Amino acid sequence: MTSARLRRIVLGIGNPDRGDDAAGRRVARLLRWRLPEDVEVAEHDGEATALLARFDGAAAAFLVDACTSGAPAGTVRRFDVSAVPLPEAAFGLSTHGFGLAEAVELARALGQLPPRCVVYAIEGACFAGGAPLSPAVAAAVADVARRLGAEIVGNAGAEGGRHA
Repeated sequence: MTSARLRRIVLGIGNPDRGDDAAGRRVARLLRWRLPEDVEVAEHDGEATALLARFDGAAAAFLVDACTSGAPAGTVRRFDVSAVPLPEAAFGLSTHGFGLAEAVELARALGQLPPRCVVYAIEGACFAGGAPLSPAVAAAVADVARRLGAEIVGNAGAEGGRHA
């Protein structure tokens, strides 16, 4: 059994039925079964209180979500939010009502933010119900899955194995 101290989590956030909003969840699906066994990979709808509960006992959290900042579709940004807040005012990071930036800061204020917390944001273009991922976002999903997988495995040390 994995010690809570070593627990790491990847949360792919979004709505799978709203076009590019599914980007985070698609990254999680690509990473499932490809990471060390101490890394939990889950899909999440972005609801803030449930998101906070997922942080419980985690040493590291890696969050992937779609964003709408005005950058070109498929633009990827990586934020280490362990010590610095997400740029909420300058960057409309989440497509959800109570955004990821607010959830991260609430976790920080409550002392629930994991010691290591990284956010990958993928700029979306289309969030219409029933729409597929746009081509630029689909390419970014594959890129983020590759980058995030390398980041996690690079920090895995001697651990290995499968994800359950």
